[in-house]
Order: sequence, then C-alpha cells, then structure tokens
Amino acid sequence: MPVFGDAPSESTTRRWRHVFPTALLLPIAGCAGAQSSLDPAGTEADLVATLFWAMTGGGALIWLFVVGFSVFVTKIRPSAYSDAAGVHLIVWGGCVFPVVVLGFLVWFGTAAMPDLRRASDGPRIAVSGERFWWRIAYDVEGEPGVARSLPKGGVASANELYLPLGRRSEILLGSPDVIHSFWVPAIAGKTDTIPGRVNRLVLEPTRAGTFNGICAEFCGTAHAEMGFRVIVLPEADYLARVAAEAGPAALTAHPGRDLFLAHGCGACHAVRGTEAAGTVGPDLTHLAARRTLGAGILPMDEASIARFVRDPGAVKQGATMPPFRHLPEAEIATIAAWLGRLR
Repeated sequence: MPVFGDAPSESTTRRWRHVFPTALLLPIAGCAGAQSSLDPAGTEADLVATLFWAMTGGGALIWLFVVGFSVFVTKIRPSAYSDAAGVHLIVWGGCVFPVVVLGFLVWFGTAAMPDLRRASDGPRIAVSGERFWWRIAYDVEGEPGVARSLPKGGVASANELYLPLGRRSEILLGSPDVIHSFWVPAIAGKTDTIPGRVNRLVLEPTRAGTFNGICAEFCGTAHAEMGFRVIVLPEADYLARVAAEAGPAALTAHPGRDLFLAHGCGACHAVRGTEAAGTVGPDLTHLAARRTLGAGILPMDEASIARFVRDPGAVKQGATMPPFRHLPEAEIATIAAWLGRLR
C-alpha cells in the first residue's frame, strides 16, 4: 500500500492522464448555454464578457511578466541578479507595468458605461420580485408613485418575461417583501429589487431564444428555486404574445373552474374571464402557456399542477400558498385539468 512520499504507481499516473484533461474542460463547458454570461445574447452581457476576457488577459499578462522576470533573474541569469536588479523588478514589474495595464482596463470599462445608460426605445415592463416568484406586467404606464411602488396596470403575467429582439426594453424592478436580485446572465448584469424603491434596467437582446434568469440575492428558504425564463422574439411575435397575454382565459366553462372558485383559489389568483380576481399570487389566466411551473422548478403539465396544488410546501419550501391535501384526489385532478388548458 503506497504511503506518503512514495512515487505514484503506473496505474495512478494513467488515471491522472485522463482526469487532468477532463478537469480542464469543465470550466470551458460553463462558457456556453442559456445561463452563461460568457455566451452573450445582449449588448450589456456582451460588454461584460468582453471585460471579463480583457481583465483575464490583463491579469495573465501581469502575472507572466512578473513571474517571468523573477525566474530570469533568479534562475536563468542568477549572475545578473543584484540589488539594482531587485529594485528594477519592484519598480517596473510590481508598480509601473501593473499600473499601466490596470489603468487601461479601468479606462476600457468606464468608457463603455454611457452606452449602457442610453434611453430605451422598446416596451416598459414592471417586474416585482416576491417570495418566491416574479410578478410581471407588460406595457405599464405612468411613473412610480410617492411610495416608490411599481406602476399599476399593464398586462399581468408571472415567471416568464417576453422581450422584443433588438429593442431596448425598460424594466422597472421592485419588491414588496425583501431584497431580491434580477439577473439574466446571457443578456445583462444583475440589478437588485428593493422594497420601497424602484430600480431601472434596460435589456437589449441581440439574439432570439430562451434564456434562464435567477434571483442572485439570498432572499429566504426557496431562494435557489426562484428562477424565471426570458423569451426573446422578433418584434411582431412579441406584440402578438403580449396581445394574447392580455386576453381572457381560453376556457372559462369547466368543472375545474367551479371547484377552483368554490375552494377560494380566486381570492389569491386571477383568471381573467372568471370571477377569480386575486392579486396575492401569480396571475393564472394563461398558466399553461408557460414553460415551467413554480418559478422554474417543475415542467408545465397537469401532473405537476396537481402536485403543486396538493402540497406547495412539499414541492417548494417557503411557498406561502396553503396546501389542499384535504381535497379528494378527483377534485385536485379536475382543477389541474382546467388549469392545464389555460393557454
């Protein structure tokens, strides 16, 4: 049995020959995907990626210069090492060279900031971070009120944000409970949603597709399960999608609707075209048109809806919706069947 200090066996060496290249590939695998800031699909994310690579290159340049010069004067040409050489190393390698490189990086970053603050030319959308989901309202009018709350009105939705391709959409961010952080890594940097305050973020997507967003500020038990989707569409498709979101529910006559209302679900949720007009929880008018359920944690299908209705806390810890375990399974299935048809 090998002990500390023994030379590695041939089998161990062969194993590391396979493990080491694989370990090097893991960071590269994170450079692409629907939630990668290094695979930009927006103007701000593109700048962030550019700054990352510029800073990585600048840091590598400083490291190579300092280490290379140190190795040269201490190992390759030790005879050239002297007190004067040490002073030169400190002054040029440790002071002048890093200041020049870092100064360039500071200039490069600050010079790009005015462009990120350009006015929007697209829709105005309000997004409220709430434990533990995202309230969305399209085409909101007016400015935030005296209490610094988000404007009222607009087309209500939840957990999925549609954006027009190539337009600068203004996102108004707020929260009624605790601090959250709205982040779509592939499109833009993160911005906090703060109670009593409205922050603005401009999103300018440059590529159509579906991208993942997350809450990037710890906000409680289900923080890690507070995701959302951003769907970027050509402008005509975006307008059609928002118009569809503004319409009433696709199915208003169904036994599931009657059970939904009878058990008080309409006190918390709205379904336009029915008597349900609650505003505590997500708007469910077009629930089945969304890609996921529970802010990104379940697929959108009837089985998942029934599971969530039965016991939300078992699916998502911290969910404030009460469980309906006391209902007969047939009634839960009927409610889920109705909600699963609201496209």
